[in-house]
Amino acid sequence: MSAKMFLSTANQIPNPSDIASKNQNYPQASISHPTARIGDRHHPSEIRNRPSSGPTPTPSPPPPPPKPRTLPPGGAAAAAPEMAAYLSMGEAHRRIADYLSRVADFVSSSDGAALASLLAVSSAQAPAPLSDALSAFPDFPRLAADRYPHLSDLLPTLLRAIHSHSLRRFADAYSSFEKAANAFLQEFRNWETPWAMEAMHTVALEIRLLAEKADRELATSGKNPDKLQSAGSFLMKVFGALAVKGPKRIGALYVTCQLFKIYFRLGTVHLCRSVIRSIETARNFDFEDFPVKDKVTYMYYTGRLEVFNENFLVADQKLTYALVHCNPQYESNLRRILKFLIPVKLSIGVLPRITLLERYNLLEYADVVTSLKRGDLRLLRQALERHEDQFLKSGVYLVLEKLELQVYQRLVKKIHIIQRQKEPAKAHQIKLEVVVKALKWLEIDMDVDEVECIMACLIYKNLIKGYFAHKSKVLVLSKQDPFPKLNGKPV
Repeated sequence: MSAKMFLSTANQIPNPSDIASKNQNYPQASISHPTARIGDRHHPSEIRNRPSSGPTPTPSPPPPPPKPRTLPPGGAAAAAPEMAAYLSMGEAHRRIADYLSRVADFVSSSDGAALASLLAVSSAQAPAPLSDALSAFPDFPRLAADRYPHLSDLLPTLLRAIHSHSLRRFADAYSSFEKAANAFLQEFRNWETPWAMEAMHTVALEIRLLAEKADRELATSGKNPDKLQSAGSFLMKVFGALAVKGPKRIGALYVTCQLFKIYFRLGTVHLCRSVIRSIETARNFDFEDFPVKDKVTYMYYTGRLEVFNENFLVADQKLTYALVHCNPQYESNLRRILKFLIPVKLSIGVLPRITLLERYNLLEYADVVTSLKRGDLRLLRQALERHEDQFLKSGVYLVLEKLELQVYQRLVKKIHIIQRQKEPAKAHQIKLEVVVKALKWLEIDMDVDEVECIMACLIYKNLIKGYFAHKSKVLVLSKQDPFPKLNGKPV
């Protein structure tokens, strides 16, 4: 380009001062955002015209922060399907494959403790990552069967149980877990050593817990709750596999205790007898070889059975064994034992201290103990009426009701002491009218004939030594030890 042409072109470019002078009568376009820079893009609504001398507009407030995501009422288990929607198929596949690999590795390496932790469906914390993966990858049964065909009866049904339990479909979870448990039992029978005993115990515990949840679900929906009964049948098969000669028999007592829990819950305690007979009479078992915790549980339930049969001496021995050998750190277990041991002790004339009742929160027995000390029949009946539901639920109401004979004995003894102070020569002769007046003072209406029957019963039960003069309506007490102590013997 020539110099002449360059000069002509430059003359056409306006001076910036000229532009400002020409546009001083027009409004200027400004950008509302205070941090706008050259090259920023803005929405047309953000650009507005304002006079050059006007104030700078106030910036718009920032948007509110997003609300935190809350779980549905069902908790983490109910949120599993929603959370699984954010899980990729690849990640879900990886988690399921990792779980299956660990189960297979623990089986091949004979690691029973590690395997037991993977078989826990309801007794341990729910494996949320695995539950999410099962929801996101519906074809997990085929994945398990294809990868580990030698465990094809165990792994797919186990995954179905975990998945159904995470969705709170307990009946479906039980049905799947029962199939997995039968498959595991078959494998357990083929293993010569008891390396998987802890895992077998976990299966026994899980099938009982799942059955309880399933029965509650079925009862709520109006269906027949029969899963707990089915769990008892399975545990009998497990007991049969353990009740053989060899090292596996050491695990039989744990399964027996699980059976006891099922039979007591179902109210079929008579079924315990066959299992007890197998444990106590079979030559395969030496009771001292079993773990202490299993022996404590066994003695607790068999002691309760003896309470129901009113065999209080044997019940006292079994429950006392459970109390002495129970871990003192587990006060809740000690309280369960004392809940039945105290009525047994009362029936054989042993009274607990009030401090014991206070420590283990068993104050429902406080008035019962006081009534035995005072000979207060009214207080005993009031205590039984006040805690009737609790005593009936525990199964000790009838045991406590029979304590009335001891209360009558104490009442007659107090009358004998008072009469001995007034008339020592006739202290051993107690008129029935005096007993009637004492009962009336306790607001208990009873005629002479009823009192006569009670006195005859006391003599028959060896709570009073003496004889009864029917014509004169007088109770004649023995001058030597008229009120024999029970000394640990039941009435």
